[in-house]
Amino acid sequence: MDMTKAETFTEIATLRERNALALKEAKEAGARIVGTYCLYSPAELVVAAGAIPVSLCGTSPNPIPAAEKVLPRSLCPLIKSSYGFAATDTCPYFHFADLLIAETTCDGKKKMYELLNEFKPLHLMQLPQVQDGAALDYWLGELKRLAARLEQEFGVELTPERLRDAIRLCNDERRSLQALQDLCKLKPSPISGLDLLTVLHNRGFSVNKEEAIALVDRLTAELWEMAGAGISPFTEETPRVLLTGVPVGIGSDKVVRLVEECGGSVVCFESCGAYKKVEPVAEDADDPLRAIAERYLRIPCSCMSPNQGRFELVERLAREFQADGVIDLTWQGCHTYNIESYSLKKYLQERTSVPFLQIETDYSESDTEQLKVRIEAFLEILNRARRSAQ
Repeated sequence: MDMTKAETFTEIATLRERNALALKEAKEAGARIVGTYCLYSPAELVVAAGAIPVSLCGTSPNPIPAAEKVLPRSLCPLIKSSYGFAATDTCPYFHFADLLIAETTCDGKKKMYELLNEFKPLHLMQLPQVQDGAALDYWLGELKRLAARLEQEFGVELTPERLRDAIRLCNDERRSLQALQDLCKLKPSPISGLDLLTVLHNRGFSVNKEEAIALVDRLTAELWEMAGAGISPFTEETPRVLLTGVPVGIGSDKVVRLVEECGGSVVCFESCGAYKKVEPVAEDADDPLRAIAERYLRIPCSCMSPNQGRFELVERLAREFQADGVIDLTWQGCHTYNIESYSLKKYLQERTSVPFLQIETDYSESDTEQLKVRIEAFLEILNRARRSAQ
């Protein structure tokens, strides 16, 4: 038994496979399943409709060759992986989905979604690219359109009471995810970045939100006990890295793995599968649907222009998690994150002394040795900065 891992981690590490069977059983019992790809897809509406929202597969390189028979090879690997899973019918969550919710975050995804519509019924939300009042009114209209689609598909009414109950449940999920991630503010962190990513990734496939919340809370409690006992895979001298940029999951975790193999500790994921998820929806709003729209439109994705919220979030998290350095990860073909990296670096350099490294890569292992050299050099910079500050 690895004494640096909490007991509950082993249970969560197999959650994705076990939940695939639970989803099959739920489907056979009459449950309705809604698959989502993006944080902009409002889970509260799905829950209020009595359906099960599940994350869909898109972080493995395995189905990419099948996708490249249709999609350009130069396209973002996340898009190709997502399409490849659908085309090969190898994602059980996609297989059992009754409806897909998609969103126009980038040109590649929105055109890929046109092709996905050949496999499953798909509802496409037209996402504004700015975050002002006019955009909020438009986005609220998109949520109303989605609510109407869910009501029609599943024969339910999304009443304010149903929406408020769903908001409370999803907020509890956010609370549990934030509490887990905030543990990494401890120095040293009681959990490795790769293990934290495993938890964040696998719990997204949960069929039952209440059970997933309880499981994450139990893991958090165990990690607090371990931290109190001085148990950690790291030391106080281990360089602490904040990872920002594109979504990362199991299968696309190459950079996280390399950072920790080279002697670093990934203590924070700013991405949409991690800290971008934790902001709650207002529970006491007169109009719950508008409150949901407001919260989701504030998500600081690079598809927004301008995207000041991301710069401020990264700066705050770097301070709160005592990050020694920031790595900005970009998938090849992801133009919004790639271009925004220049502005993010400039913003941080003007306000902090935290070293910054951008990495552009894909899901393959072809550049692993090259990345290892760059990451080792970056960690040495962090170590020198720490030693000179002592």
